[in-house]
Amino acid sequence: MLKSRTARTTRRVVMVLIALGCLAVLLPSCGTVVERRDPTGSSFPQVRGESLRGEAYTIPDDFLGAPLLILVGYDQDSQFDIDRWLLGINQMGLGVRLMEMPTIPGMVPRMASGFIDSGMRSGIPSEDWGSVVCVYADAHRVVEFTGNETPLPGRVMLLDARGEVVFFHDRGYSVGSLKRLQEALAELEESASKKTG
Repeated sequence: MLKSRTARTTRRVVMVLIALGCLAVLLPSCGTVVERRDPTGSSFPQVRGESLRGEAYTIPDDFLGAPLLILVGYDQDSQFDIDRWLLGINQMGLGVRLMEMPTIPGMVPRMASGFIDSGMRSGIPSEDWGSVVCVYADAHRVVEFTGNETPLPGRVMLLDARGEVVFFHDRGYSVGSLKRLQEALAELEESASKKTG
């Protein structure tokens, strides 16, 4: 009996040490902080993601040809800010293609992506799953593009038809920033109509 208790205790200690070793190796990859930057005028980096509906996308390539509004969230608590943007965009009646992009860098989140996505599905109506595109493997490219120094506010980016950022905001929702987004979108629409007219 004493032998079996000792063996179980030894196994537990070994398992705990292995788990701690894995965390020591993997967690630093999750904690990289990149200084905030405004990417206006730059082309959005090519990243791969998958919608909560299971559709694979390459962004921005699969969305070229028309403006695309991307709402990036680096933290679960970013959803509050993103929800305010979504409500304001809907109330203002902005007719633009829209994508929520949960962007979670690091090896541990990538390994747990199925669990994370399942949790998101449980809180989002199924009819909206197609517009939520999660980025894991290429998340570092988005982080380097906008910075994640202050992760809580969402990153709001309006891309033109070529995938270039023409509007960027990362300081939290406000009516003034929503109006600036509306103006940027109107400028894109006016420019497009001049080219076709």
